[in-house]
Order: sequence, then structure tokens, then C-alpha cells
Amino acid sequence: MHSRTVFFVSDGTGITAETFGNAVLAQFEMKPRHVRLPFTDTVDKAHQAVRQINHTAEIEGVRPIVFTTLANMDVLEVIETGCKGMLLDMFGTFVRPLEIELAMKSNHRIGRFSDVSKSKEYNDRIAAIDFSLQHDDGQSNRDLEGADVILVGVSRSGKTPTSLYLAMQHGLKAANYPLIPEDFDRRQLPPALIPHRKKIFGLTIQPERLSEIRNERRPNSRYASIENCRHEVAEAEAMMRRAGIRWLSTTTKSIEEIATTILQELRPERLVY
Repeated sequence: MHSRTVFFVSDGTGITAETFGNAVLAQFEMKPRHVRLPFTDTVDKAHQAVRQINHTAEIEGVRPIVFTTLANMDVLEVIETGCKGMLLDMFGTFVRPLEIELAMKSNHRIGRFSDVSKSKEYNDRIAAIDFSLQHDDGQSNRDLEGADVILVGVSRSGKTPTSLYLAMQHGLKAANYPLIPEDFDRRQLPPALIPHRKKIFGLTIQPERLSEIRNERRPNSRYASIENCRHEVAEAEAMMRRAGIRWLSTTTKSIEEIATTILQELRPERLVY
């Protein structure tokens, strides 16, 4: 049972408001109900949002929490004057004080990409996603010199979601390769990867957790057996040690933590915006 409803009201996608709101709410032991109200970019839509928020307040008997990222002052005024929730306006809290401190007006753009057709960052990100999809799970050896990062590890150790996160969030061209029994028999990395060793980062995982994940996909198979998982993980870690590859365990880490560690090790400049 949720203890509170949280609204994320934005004149864009609402992702910024939700990301910030979730970071704040993570400090509290609670599981609120999330309601995102994106594209609230007219006074009429603002009134609709106010009615929904106030209806929730009446039904639940407690004020909803409302995070907003609204650039349009007319829309914000409707929310501020009519909303019966606890309002946390990100622009009012952070952007306006910065306008005063920097002695300049913000551009109040809506979302991260105000005009995607002119955004090099956006186009680079699309190219990175396309590259990462083409080079997922060792599908292609072409253009590996164009990769920013090459992830290696046993099957189901978290390579694909990490690759896509690096592409989507940081615009990195991330390839990933599974380490398989043939590689362990040869006792070396896949031949296509050897010239690109400096770009390689390894992912490993506790065998017990790996067995759980694989059993969801192929129950009661040798692939998922704890004995095979222990063998593969041990062989992969030994190979990464021999090759001098940096690596980490994904067992208890979030995708965000894994990606940040990889960036710190291989592309620290990408942590500077």
C-alpha cells in the first residue's frame, strides 16, 4: 500500500522532474504512488492537472507531493494558486536564484533537447544507440575502432543494459562481447578484441546470482547450473586478470553505478558536462 501520491508536472517529458524527485524521495523509507503529468504546456492543461491533484488530496486525506519543471509562468501560476499539494518547483528553487547570481536570464528551455534537429548532442546519442545495438552480444566485429567502450563478461552479467545505458545517457558507442567456453579453452580474449584492449572493461557477477538469472531464462539447464556458473565466472575472471583488463562485479550494483565506474576508468572526460 502506497503511503503518498507524488505528481511530476512538466511542460516537457517530465523525466527531469521525476529524476530529481526520485533522488530526493530515495532518502525516505516510503513507496509513493507516482503520477507523471508530461506536456502540461497550456493554462487549460494546468487546470486539468490541478483538478487531478486536488481530487487525489480529497480521496487520500493527505497532501500529494508535487514536483514541477515548468518554464511557462502562466502555467506555473495556475499550479501555484490552485494546487492543494505540497509544491516543489525546481525552476523556482534553483534556476531563478542562479539567474540572480549569474546576472543573466536562463533560456528556460523545455527538456534536455529544445530543438533536436539542431542538437549535435542528440544526434550523437542516436548514433551511439544505433552502434550499441549493432554491436550487442558480439553480433558484429565491424568498426570496433569506432567504439568508445567494449564490455566483456559471461552471458547475463549485465553487459547489454550497461551498453545501452552508456549510449542513451552518455552518448558512448559501447560494444559488448560474451565470454564463452571456446574463449576459455583458448585461454585468451576473442581475437577481434585483442587490438582494442585499452577500450575493454570487464563485468563479472557472483555465480549464485548468475544461476538465478539464467534459471529464469532456461530453467534446470546446464547453462544455468550453479556448477557451470561457478566455472564460467572463475574462468572469465582469470582471463581478465591475465589480460590486465579492469573489471567489477555487477552483483549488487545498479546500472548507474556500473556506468559511472566505467566512465571514471575509461572516459573520465564524459563525467564533465
